[in-house]
Amino acid sequence: MDRIITSLLETDMYKFSMGQAIYHQFSDYKTTWTFKCRNTDVFFTHEMVEEIKHQIKEYCNLRFNEEELEYLNNIKWIKGSYVDFLRLWKPRYEDFEITEDAECGLSIETKGTWLNTSMYEIPTLAIVNEVYFRMRFDYEKLMDSFEKRLDEKITWLTDGTYDIGNFSEFGLRRRLSGQAQEMAVKKLCAANGQYKASKCVGTSNVYLAKKYGVLPVGTMAHEWIMCVGQGNHKHNPAYSNWYALDAWVKEYGVLNGTALTDAITTDCFLRDFQLTYATLFSGVRHDSGDPYVWGDKMIAHYEALGLDPGQKTLLFSDSLDFERASKLNAYFKDRVKVAFGIGTYLSNDTDEHPLNIVMKTTACNGMDVAKISDDEGKGMCKSHDYVHYLKRCIKWRMEKQNN
Repeated sequence: MDRIITSLLETDMYKFSMGQAIYHQFSDYKTTWTFKCRNTDVFFTHEMVEEIKHQIKEYCNLRFNEEELEYLNNIKWIKGSYVDFLRLWKPRYEDFEITEDAECGLSIETKGTWLNTSMYEIPTLAIVNEVYFRMRFDYEKLMDSFEKRLDEKITWLTDGTYDIGNFSEFGLRRRLSGQAQEMAVKKLCAANGQYKASKCVGTSNVYLAKKYGVLPVGTMAHEWIMCVGQGNHKHNPAYSNWYALDAWVKEYGVLNGTALTDAITTDCFLRDFQLTYATLFSGVRHDSGDPYVWGDKMIAHYEALGLDPGQKTLLFSDSLDFERASKLNAYFKDRVKVAFGIGTYLSNDTDEHPLNIVMKTTACNGMDVAKISDDEGKGMCKSHDYVHYLKRCIKWRMEKQNN
């Protein structure tokens, strides 16, 4: 099988956004990341596991070249000091532990500095996906069904069946293959002039954004709130969002400002997302819970702070397809700016079901960390005791404290 990851730019943009802030503020933090396959009917054979190991070794042999570094340097919030660090940086295969000791036949764990392990998540998931689909199915048939469905989606935007406004392709981690994702980005962006009321503004995949001259999209992920807020063991984890927002503003000021709300529930997030942060951040991202309830809550929060919601962006990114996005756009578009990050639906829609795989931070500086989320079942933590502790801290703050 050919090399799957061909460039260190082949990751989501938010890995660089977070990576720069990690480099400048948390370079001594250490994290553990754990792979999980949520599909109950999926099994990785010994041959698949060996190919995954080979592909990750190939990924670890990559280095940034000067053209790639210059591209990053030209992104207005990326600083030269971080680019200089990336010039020296390389993935370490020694940080990976890959075995067949799991119910699904594949166990992956990475341990090391947060600077390193954060960068491994997206390429690892992309490798696992592509190995599985190429070795388990007739790949050419899958690609045929993928292209047919992709062309149909473009037709729906062209004839006005769906009006989703501004959207980005967010599907790297669960894509069918590099070939499929590139086809999606190329075709969706090329057809922009034909859409009635929609526009593909970019992709989370920095490599493809560079190649096709579109916007690389992404700010922060749950790991940022989890590690910044819970990695320092002196912190009360119910204030995770405050620590994370504070560190982000120190790094970026008013730039690169889309805040993720649901790491320890959106209601707790709003306690910290008061006038200063709500003003500095250009918008917020939805990733769990009822999107309509969430959006109404965010608009009401902006209004209560005396801010014009029409100047803020609600970015929706949770399990979207064009039908869901179109309905959300119709509901919110006259009240607030709306944008969508659409993943698996654009990068792995075939005749076979996509994998539901994740790789999450499970420890930081030797202690458990957890995401609570606005949906039961979306969190991931090795310690039930820690989750109970975190929930108790959040409950105490929400019930007993005014801020």
